Amino acid sequence: MNAPERLARSARVGWLAATIMIGYRWLGWRNRRRTPEEAELKLANYHRQSAQRILQLATNIQGLLIKVGQIIGTRADVFPDEYIEVLSQLHDAVPPHPYPVIRAVIERELGAPLEKTFAEFEVEPIAAASLAQVHRGRLHDGREVAVKVQYPEIEAIVKLDLQNIRLLVRVANRLLRDIDLTPIVDEMSANVPLELDFIHEGHNAEQTAENFADRDDVIVPRIYWEHTTKRVLTMEFLDGIKITDMAAIEAAGIEKQAIARLLGQSYSRQIFAHGFFHADPHPGNLFVRPGPKLIIVDFGLAKQLPAGFVQGFTRLTGALVAANSTAVAQAFRDLGFRARHEDDTVFEAMGEAMVARLSRNGEFSQDRQMMIEFQERMMRVFRENPIVRVPGEFLLLGRVMGLLSGLSAQLGYQVNLLDIPDAELPQDVNSPR
Repeated sequence: MNAPERLARSARVGWLAATIMIGYRWLGWRNRRRTPEEAELKLANYHRQSAQRILQLATNIQGLLIKVGQIIGTRADVFPDEYIEVLSQLHDAVPPHPYPVIRAVIERELGAPLEKTFAEFEVEPIAAASLAQVHRGRLHDGREVAVKVQYPEIEAIVKLDLQNIRLLVRVANRLLRDIDLTPIVDEMSANVPLELDFIHEGHNAEQTAENFADRDDVIVPRIYWEHTTKRVLTMEFLDGIKITDMAAIEAAGIEKQAIARLLGQSYSRQIFAHGFFHADPHPGNLFVRPGPKLIIVDFGLAKQLPAGFVQGFTRLTGALVAANSTAVAQAFRDLGFRARHEDDTVFEAMGEAMVARLSRNGEFSQDRQMMIEFQERMMRVFRENPIVRVPGEFLLLGRVMGLLSGLSAQLGYQVNLLDIPDAELPQDVNSPR
């Protein structure tokens, strides 16, 4: 990517962010003169227009903007319906790279003609995402495989996108002085480069498979290391139903409530018992089979929690379950959170927000007004006493809770991370129950 291309990419992202934000401010001023019904209609239309603009730019320039759009498209608990409807397309409709380009990457990485490695290889990808695309194939020994191939030049694109995001965050921090978004960018800067290393991803998958070796209802694909490099990942092909394909799930006779419970139990075990978790549970990475059984793929974003953090997080969860506001505030401080003023109110509000994410998603998905009122109350508290330090590990946990919250809304049943068998949890979490 040359200098003019880098400049053009940065300008397009910055212009989109600025025009959408200005448009919302202008619409808010105009809507003061309209009836509530007219204002609501105009706002819904602008939501859809803005989402369409994000979708168009993301599919045109790809890179990290695809990943940002995918996150928005799963957060039915936070973003308007128009954004969910439009940006959820990014889980299935990311434009793939041409086959000759992908073939060249595979042959360069594996050091042999494609036909020497694969007896069959489908030209059309079965999935395309922000950093890579996946093709189905078959090895010469008959094993069915999914081959994940990294896009050429994606490392340079990711580096530029991170620079653009960091610049936008600096501007946002000046406009929104009570909120510091820098820790989010720092966490992205630390984790996204790891997603570009498929050797790292393969080890993450194997660790998760080992952690669930005693269960047959959580499935992780095997990694075929003899055909894997940093930029090509060859793994077992697993057939399943996308977790948000409600028609197929119903046709297969799988209960959505059972899916939600299994999803919650599997992530609770990863976080509380293993201290190692898959940190990207969006619909494109989760599939189900009758039973139900849960298939988890794409381990590029996973996190090993420090032992002290796991203990602190379990104490925090125990305090939340016991509704002990003093213990909640202390647990947040022990984890490394700091607020601008010494006041427990903001930590109590954070605790209430966590309980909502962990166990009350079903209520919010059924009553959007309740969700709006809750969010407004939380924001008032955070504006009065903003959080100025957030531990990086907590950002990824927040991402997981947010994505699972969005899946709750789509499944129609709450994914409750506190509703798990006692045998799955450390004693610190069980004791307050």
